[in-house]
Amino acid sequence: MADRRPQQDGSSMVEVLVTLAVLTIGLLGLVQLMTRASMAEYESYQRTQALILLTDMVEKINTNRKAAGCYAFSDAASGVPSLGTNSAGPTPCSAWGTAMEQARALADLNEWNQKLLGTAESKGGAAAGAMLGARGCVTFDPASSIYQVSVTWQGTTKTVQPTSVDPTLVCALGQYGPEEQRRIVATTLTIANLR
Repeated sequence: MADRRPQQDGSSMVEVLVTLAVLTIGLLGLVQLMTRASMAEYESYQRTQALILLTDMVEKINTNRKAAGCYAFSDAASGVPSLGTNSAGPTPCSAWGTAMEQARALADLNEWNQKLLGTAESKGGAAAGAMLGARGCVTFDPASSIYQVSVTWQGTTKTVQPTSVDPTLVCALGQYGPEEQRRIVATTLTIANLR
């Protein structure tokens, strides 16, 4: 008598293993995509915060125009000093405007310094509102009467060196390790000399 049991050749087991391998590769790709999306979202958040701080300082200078020179505390060639991370804070100035306008400029710079440090927002008692290693600079070019306001921070990945795009973007130069990780947003402001 012949044995009539069906033969199992294991082809369904191979199919299951191939399916699992394909599914695993797909899921790993999805995890990598989610990680990159999360990093891009974080970079976008930091850029948004930097633009808010940049606009804030430009508005403060515009509001206190007679003491605008008191806001220019950074050297245009070196980008130091800066406010924010590792800063000693702003110093008083007495060269422009009235004593009240000079006090307003110092208060504005102190407030901006605190915002760069992230003290405007906190999480669990720790400052959490600013970018990673946030620093701010304000320079003045007397030849063109142009102020440059810059906000820098450390990016999560390497991109392009800011000075290769614009050599005037020197705020916090060399403060973040590789220059490709230094992020910067900057704008210029001209104050008319109306006499």
